[in-house]
Amino acid sequence: MMKMWIALVLVAFAATASAQNCLCESMKWATCDGTPCTCTLMVADKTPQIINCNKMIPKCYLMKAEMYRSSKNLSTRLIGGKPVESAFVDNDGIYDPECENSGIFKAKQCNNTEECWCVNSAGVRRTDKGDKTLKCEKLVETNWVRIQLTHKPVATPLNKDNLKIAIADAIHKRYDNFDKAMVEEVKYDADSRMIVVDVKKPKGDRKNDLTNMAYYMEKDVKVLPLFKNQDKFAAIMGDQQVEMENILVYYVDEEPPTFTMKHLSGGIIAVIVVVVLAVVAGLLVLFFARKRQNQRYNKAQPRELEPM
Repeated sequence: MMKMWIALVLVAFAATASAQNCLCESMKWATCDGTPCTCTLMVADKTPQIINCNKMIPKCYLMKAEMYRSSKNLSTRLIGGKPVESAFVDNDGIYDPECENSGIFKAKQCNNTEECWCVNSAGVRRTDKGDKTLKCEKLVETNWVRIQLTHKPVATPLNKDNLKIAIADAIHKRYDNFDKAMVEEVKYDADSRMIVVDVKKPKGDRKNDLTNMAYYMEKDVKVLPLFKNQDKFAAIMGDQQVEMENILVYYVDEEPPTFTMKHLSGGIIAVIVVVVLAVVAGLLVLFFARKRQNQRYNKAQPRELEPM
């Protein structure tokens, strides 16, 4: 009888330990269960997406999960969020994307509407919007992201020479062992506390994903981390932790975007028109001024005397 109780205790202990280990460190909204441990992320009604919690979750799945949670009035933040239906927050630019089976974005996105557009590998629109006949031949890769950060006030001035090493190390440790060799350049302006990080990969590289890292970092700084570990992104410099409070990400693709004039704002178009008219007016004034000058010159020329 005693042996049976011991066996039951051991089974219960093993089950408890297994349940404790069945967690998704890279996605706080995941549901994990079973042996072996399987984790899923709800991306639509009755649509659990199986995810690999040993890596950062593909951005396309993350955006689908955020849109799903928003539609169910579930917070995309740890606390806070939308208190009532009439409340509103800043738009982070997310939409409900179409994903390939691998988790990458489909080149053509329509957000469940009749209006469609082409995106890059970051899921960011890179063309004018059109109808469902719009053709997006391929998913254009983003091979360069510029991450613009502002750090919180620090007790000791930052050493510019060591800043690149500190930022690259922080990115490497925080984001799935990201290759810090791709952190090409880090610029720093002490007066504005601004840090500009250029992260690049060779054209044609499909192994490394810059945009996934940038998306996780955006959430770390802008809202709250997507990781179960809620530590914010920070660089360690000497004996102080340098935390960030603002972030802006610029995307550079392997091929230029194809935006056209019609999608420029009215203000920008007005400025362009004024500048063009000013140039044309200046050229006309110059033309007529020279013409009048030539006429006066011709009148002033002495006539040759006719022979007697």
